Amino acid sequence: QVQLVESGGGSVQAGGSLRLSCEASGDTSSSYSMGWFRQAPGKEREGVAAIHSDGTIRYADSVKGRFTISRDNAKNTLYLQMNSLKPEDTAMYYCAAGREIYGLFLLLRTKYTYWGQGTQVTVSS
Repeated sequence: QVQLVESGGGSVQAGGSLRLSCEASGDTSSSYSMGWFRQAPGKEREGVAAIHSDGTIRYADSVKGRFTISRDNAKNTLYLQMNSLKPEDTAMYYCAAGREIYGLFLLLRTKYTYWGQGTQVTVSS
C-alpha cells in the first residue's frame, strides 16, 4: 500500500509558476513509477508527466518545455515544476504511483494503482 499526499497548488496569473509536491508513505520502494495527472471540470483525467523508476520521463505534448517532473527517492517525494502557466492548465492535479509501467504507458491513468487526493491549480488570464 502506498499513500500519496499532494501539496503546492494555488492560484496564479498566466505566465506564473507553481511547484507541486507529492509525498509518499507506506511501501515507498523506488521501484514504483510515479506520475502527475490532471482533470479539468467536464474533462477526463489526463497524464501530464511521469517518471519510471529507471529515470525514464514522459511528458504530455501540451506541457513539454514548460513542466519538469522530478523525484527525490531519499525524501519519498515527487515534484512537478510548472512554468509559463496557461489558463488551460487549470485543473485538479493528482499524483499517482504504480508498478511495471513502461514507455508510453507511463501517461495512461489506468496503469496506476495508487492516487492522492489532488491539489487544485487555477491559472487566470
